[in-house]
Amino acid sequence: MDFGMPTLIENKNLEETVSLCKELGLQFIELNMNFPMYQVPQLEETAYLKELAQKNDIYFTIHLDENLNVCDFNRLVADAYMETVERTLRVAQEINAPLLNMHMNQGIYITLPDRKVRLFAEYKEEYMAAFGRFRDMCERVAGDTGTKICIENTDGYQNYEKEAIDYLLQSDMFALTWDIGHSHTCGNVDEEFLMQRKDRLYHFHIHDGLGNKNHQTLGTGEIDLHQRLGIARECGCRCVVETKTIKALRESVLWLSQKEPNI
Repeated sequence: MDFGMPTLIENKNLEETVSLCKELGLQFIELNMNFPMYQVPQLEETAYLKELAQKNDIYFTIHLDENLNVCDFNRLVADAYMETVERTLRVAQEINAPLLNMHMNQGIYITLPDRKVRLFAEYKEEYMAAFGRFRDMCERVAGDTGTKICIENTDGYQNYEKEAIDYLLQSDMFALTWDIGHSHTCGNVDEEFLMQRKDRLYHFHIHDGLGNKNHQTLGTGEIDLHQRLGIARECGCRCVVETKTIKALRESVLWLSQKEPNI
């Protein structure tokens, strides 16, 4: 089972990130497109990325922008996100990145006196049509390369999101990311949904959680990490050790080496 590291704000450039990855004996880096240095034009410098990967015997995965919204009712906005994913898929193929990780966007809601109305739920036909366009584009671009797009849980899926995820999972190129810290801080409300689709788990984000805090150092919180890592191992998933500081990452990798040496 491969372990990797996230993009950390303390590392000012990719060379520093690669150096830390090698020092810790990790296998891959998840490049985060929320950062300015990992936007599409920078990622399209694929010769540089391939050289770094080959020289250091690592590989990359890619975390799509968390604001990604291919269902935005403004088609100009949605089309920009569609192009972003299309070009990033082509980058992934060039650099042999096995997957893109994505969040679902819940959209906005209207607050009424007695309830909140989510626009994607209210206008679900338009919402699902947008995912139809998205899935078709992804399948066309990815072809038979095996590149996956993995959908990550965050703070509890809405019903319309579950419907859209199941629609995407009808395509073999879509799979699931289980973020065990996000799952913990929202009371594990997504666990049943994920476990019912256990055969589609492909990627994990691992960090500990304490109360409503996640991204904690492994071994310092309340999550049954051995149980979660057992599922990741059973499903053949790779794991991003998704802490937010270098110190926490170092301590988490040490915990893994001591507590899960056979992984």
